[in-house]
Amino acid sequence: MGLFSIFKKGKVDESAVETDDADAARLAANSELERQRAQQSDLQREIARATAMKIDAIEAAMAADIFNEPEPAWARKPRTLQPAAAAANDGATLPLLDQYTTELLGDEDVPLEAAAAESAPIVEEIAILYSNGQAEVAEQMLLGSLPDSAQDRTVWWMLFDLYQVLGRQESFENVSIDYASQYETSPPSWVPPASADSKAPAVARGYSGVTPTLGLSGVLNASLAPQLERLDSMDQKQPLRLDFSRVNGVEPEGCALLLAALKKVQASDRELIVVGAAELAEQVRDILTIGNRDVGEAPWLLYLELLRLLNQEKEFEEASMDYCVTFEVSPPPFVAPKKVANAPRQATAAASDRFMLPAVIEGDISSLLTAIDAYASENQVVVFDCGRLARMEFGAASALQAKVAELATGERRVEFRDLNHLVAALMRLLGYADIARLFPHKY
Repeated sequence: MGLFSIFKKGKVDESAVETDDADAARLAANSELERQRAQQSDLQREIARATAMKIDAIEAAMAADIFNEPEPAWARKPRTLQPAAAAANDGATLPLLDQYTTELLGDEDVPLEAAAAESAPIVEEIAILYSNGQAEVAEQMLLGSLPDSAQDRTVWWMLFDLYQVLGRQESFENVSIDYASQYETSPPSWVPPASADSKAPAVARGYSGVTPTLGLSGVLNASLAPQLERLDSMDQKQPLRLDFSRVNGVEPEGCALLLAALKKVQASDRELIVVGAAELAEQVRDILTIGNRDVGEAPWLLYLELLRLLNQEKEFEEASMDYCVTFEVSPPPFVAPKKVANAPRQATAAASDRFMLPAVIEGDISSLLTAIDAYASENQVVVFDCGRLARMEFGAASALQAKVAELATGERRVEFRDLNHLVAALMRLLGYADIARLFPHKY
């Protein structure tokens, strides 16, 4: 009996082991099934969350388009302009302010956020560091200040300008994504200042002086020819400023003449500053219809050329396809513009040629001050073109401020146009806003 009992017990133990293995297998299968279900549930939640975020982004963009005023910057997409307010200008008063500029003159004239930022010690410290060539330290301080600038965009604008001056497009675009998410608005476009790159030829970076200006007005038609002939008499070694601010219509004949002039200017390899190109491109686009050849090729080619000057490659490629469909010919290739700077449309054209400041102002600036004296002696309103000005060294900025204080007497007015926000912050710190009008570009 004892022997049978032993064998019986062993048999029972074997069955128990088999049962345990089966249970374990079922538990493992159930566990795997539960894991897969949980994973699928997590995936569905992620998809739902992504969908919700996309819907929120679309709604925010629609709301921004409806309720927010556009914030043009250089090389933005063509968009409809708001009518400029009419005002008298008898020559003794200051010309109308540019439509898309911010005037750092007094707290009542400046957005509260901008005034607060530029009076903040951190912004002043960053401006000083950058002016003395410590761009990397300035960058780190700007990045560190972003979390505390929810109600203030000036720090963002300074960082955008820094990246554009340094030629760091990838960093610029990364910050642009954060900016768009933070403020639910379109991010700024990448358009570095002309000749601001430290690797540019010294002659290009160091040029300063009166910028010959050709302002076109009215409807661009066959009567445009005499105005464009003036280009031949202008100094080919100096940068040229083409202002389209007062153009209010286009015709095919005028498009052909302007296109030929733009090609000729760029063939001469001179620096070009284009004012109101985005708005002119919008006017040209309005007379174009895909598949309709009635206006001829000239308006299409001018539209493509303006998009190229604005460095809007994506829009250029889209318009090229429309041109190809319409005329059944190969479109011109996109070639990135060289020595071209863009500025938004001005509410009024400059009364006289502007004085262009160099890309960098540092060291001994006595020759620059002498040239400024000669320019100011012939102009009641002294307008400095800062479209290429990337940086002012602190000591040189102080010397220039003393000269501006000397000039800003009596009826003479002084303006600084198209400033980047790094330079504008330094100028405000040094007291420029008390003796001159400062117009930084607006993102």
